[in-house]
Amino acid sequence: MEDLFKKFLYTGVGLVALTAEKIQKVVDELVKEERLTLDEGKKIVDDFVQNTESKKEEFESQMKTLTEKTVSSFKFATVQQLDELRARIEALEAKQATTKTTKSTKTAGTKPGASA
Repeated sequence: MEDLFKKFLYTGVGLVALTAEKIQKVVDELVKEERLTLDEGKKIVDDFVQNTESKKEEFESQMKTLTEKTVSSFKFATVQQLDELRARIEALEAKQATTKTTKSTKTAGTKPGASA
């Protein structure tokens, strides 16, 4: 799922880069045709980049919120919970190993059907 979000984000970044490139070309043409001054063209491009940056930050914030909400709805185990489970399993395995050792020691001393 994280991979899908990354692809979506990279697609958006690519689209913005392509759009910025197109805007720059159009502005350059307008400046060349003297329909815009160099300063006006620069302002248009700068405004676009600035607006895009603020929208990017807003989008990233929304994606982070959505991702956190989605992940929390799956109720994944935390690292702490996994560590606690591992410790319990190790304790049970150790207890079981001790129990098996004790039982095999007791049964080895008294073999059924052995004659004295």
